[in-house]
Amino acid sequence: MIATALATTYVSAMEAPYCGDQGVWIQMLGSGGPELSDNRSAASYLVWHDERAVLLVDPGPGSSLRFDEAGASFVHLEAIVFTSTQADRTADFPSFIVGSQQSGRTRPLPVLGPDGNEGHLSTKELVGRLIGPEGAYRDLSHYLTFDNPNGYRVLGRNVPAAGQRRWARFASKNLKLSSIPVNQNDIPSIAWRAEIAGFSIVFTGNFNNQKDVIAGFAKETDALIVHFAIPENARGKVRTRHVVPSQIGRIAARANARMLILGYRTSRTFGLESANRKVLDTHYAGPIVFANELECWGL
Repeated sequence: MIATALATTYVSAMEAPYCGDQGVWIQMLGSGGPELSDNRSAASYLVWHDERAVLLVDPGPGSSLRFDEAGASFVHLEAIVFTSTQADRTADFPSFIVGSQQSGRTRPLPVLGPDGNEGHLSTKELVGRLIGPEGAYRDLSHYLTFDNPNGYRVLGRNVPAAGQRRWARFASKNLKLSSIPVNQNDIPSIAWRAEIAGFSIVFTGNFNNQKDVIAGFAKETDALIVHFAIPENARGKVRTRHVVPSQIGRIAARANARMLILGYRTSRTFGLESANRKVLDTHYAGPIVFANELECWGL
């Protein structure tokens, strides 16, 4: 019954990248990893509410093109969030800013993401290095000031990426955001939970589940979006930054997630869906989606 209902809400990108005119939808702006050979944009997500794109998650390489193809409006975004400040999560951020010059946006744009450490920039530092007065694209530095002639200000904000406490200090009229630190070896990383119109969506980013916090953070969520980066038999350093399918299945089951969406489909997992699906099904009985470019799923 659930699988049938979900099938009716799926919109093929080959037909039309349109997410429906009512309700809450999740669109895959990108479904790949960092590779140059997969014909996919890096994992990035858009949350729609009643025909408006309100939340952009991880503006990685290719996401600005997909945003345009999706027919989204920059004016309607209530926030942009990063799960980490790595390049495959943030590289298109300047493209969104320079592309917004004629968007007509006037209200501030919150940009939220993890704080940093000795080896990785915090979100505020990254924004400054990209579009600040001494940044790589310093011609965009007016977007960080109140006198921006293009009409709005970028508000970068760091969110804790250490410890196990939940952060929940963002709320707009339609959207509530919370986050929790996750472990990705030495890379500051956080998971996000978006609550909108009575639904919730959890975006985990990359993590190795060492802290074992996702199942509780995602409890009773309508959609749990996890990166499908490595297969069950993966060994070595990748196991310090990613979860394997059996871990994903157990987490989704413990969270009692209504739907599991697998993004960040790398060369290690693409084409191996059947074998890994068997492992997932052993632990999780709900609907499972292998993400593709511009697909939409309605909640």
